Amino acid sequence: MSVRGKVIKFGNNVDTDVIIPARYLNTTDKLTLASHCMEDIDKTFVNRVNKGDIMVAGNNFGCGSSREHAPIAIKESGISLVIAKDFARIFYRNSINIGLPIIESVEASEQINEGDDIEADFEKGVIINHTQNKEYVIEPFPDFIRKIIQAGGLIEAVNKGMLAD
Repeated sequence: MSVRGKVIKFGNNVDTDVIIPARYLNTTDKLTLASHCMEDIDKTFVNRVNKGDIMVAGNNFGCGSSREHAPIAIKESGISLVIAKDFARIFYRNSINIGLPIIESVEASEQINEGDDIEADFEKGVIINHTQNKEYVIEPFPDFIRKIIQAGGLIEAVNKGMLAD
């Protein structure tokens, strides 16, 4: 299981309030959430993100509230993966639960640039930067996390019986 896309890069301490501002939390409509994703930190994001793009950020990504709306907005905007130095614990779990792959890698976070062509293989445990011709070793996802991501989220994985074993 792998993803490949162009990088959209952010800095440190990107909190859930800028991922999806509180004024939009009165809806659970995924497309509405996606249409406002990152608008308080980057008004151009929704117009330049393409399906399959990869978000890269610095430290403490997803800090702030525990709202599931934030990873939903990112996933529904078209982002296929988020790479950061580290994630807020609740954001990390919410992301996996809704089927958004996220990877912690200090080296990749620091060296990958906006616009780079990146590929991540979740089974082999590698991120390949095709633009810079670099590779970063990561911890492969355990089977149960790969199953959750493949199913599109935890509820879908349970409903499909993918976590029964």
